[in-house]
Amino acid sequence: MTSRVGVLALQGDVPEHRAILEAVTGRGTVVDVRYPRDLDGVQALALPGGESTTLSRLLDETGLREPLRERIRDGMGVLATCAGLILVAESLEPSPHGRDPVPLGLLHARVRRNDYGRQADSFEAPLAIRGMSGGDFTAVFIRAPKILSVGPGVEVLGEISGSPVIVRQGSIWGLTFHPEIGEDRRLHQWFLKESGVVSSRDL
Repeated sequence: MTSRVGVLALQGDVPEHRAILEAVTGRGTVVDVRYPRDLDGVQALALPGGESTTLSRLLDETGLREPLRERIRDGMGVLATCAGLILVAESLEPSPHGRDPVPLGLLHARVRRNDYGRQADSFEAPLAIRGMSGGDFTAVFIRAPKILSVGPGVEVLGEISGSPVIVRQGSIWGLTFHPEIGEDRRLHQWFLKESGVVSSRDL
């Protein structure tokens, strides 16, 4: 059994997420979400990494901000990675580098943008993720945000150097890294299974 899954296709790592989602669910089940009407029938959505201020502006320009917020509040599964995490956060630490994006205020966490440095400071690290079998996940950090604190109802699933890098609050999954880079599909598979998009038989 499969249902429709979407990728917020305004900017960022859209092709990479789409490729993994299609590999898990099959072609024809993954849709690009650019306008409110594209959310119809979507049961789970990937919010990709990219440029968070640009993504925030485009949510307003396309009219997606409030419909997206409403669908997430109603329980639509969301895999929010890197800039996507910034978008769903409850609050942001003010950045000294310019104007901050306006978050959706849904994930009970405080986040700081670009905490791990510039593009040249990108790195990979083995990550033990609670509840996921198969050994460590290779997490890729590119201009990654940092989760400074989490509130009630947020489960920390993995940490690096004592800081949360993957958290979950009900149907919202927040990741500071890029799970779409590489060949490991386990995180996407787990997210889709928990979101009811695929069953164990499909994996």
